[in-house]
Amino acid sequence: MATEDVNHNESKKTPLPPGMVLGPDGKPCKICTAFRNWNQPPPGCPPDVEQLGRATWTFLHTTAAYYPDKPTPKQRANMLSLLHALPVLYPCTWCAQDFGEDMAKHLPDVSSRTALSRWLCKRHNEVNGKLGKEQFDCAKVDERWKDGPADGSCD
Repeated sequence: MATEDVNHNESKKTPLPPGMVLGPDGKPCKICTAFRNWNQPPPGCPPDVEQLGRATWTFLHTTAAYYPDKPTPKQRANMLSLLHALPVLYPCTWCAQDFGEDMAKHLPDVSSRTALSRWLCKRHNEVNGKLGKEQFDCAKVDERWKDGPADGSCD
């Protein structure tokens, strides 16, 4: 994560506000910066890195929860295309690069709903660990993303 802006014409570094991340163009990256680190954005602003991350993980986990138990070759190929597109298209460049590197080390398992859900949970826990966040119990992915709690509170 970038914390300093390097002026290419000079060798001196200028400190950035806490939590500010620069994009590949050297300008502040709105999608890569958590607004809570400096102030709350007004309503209608683009999502920050934390909002985007939560939305992306929600989408991925929910998609995995409803992925077939026995996917067809086409469904497997489509899921792999989706996952492999993230490091290329995801708007937070350092997030995308990190996910791509992790995915290269741990190839996606799209063989079944359970396998994909477990693989995504492990990847999410990798990210949570890097961010100093709590690890999720991967045995509870169906409860969290598909079935809801046993007490029926989501029914």
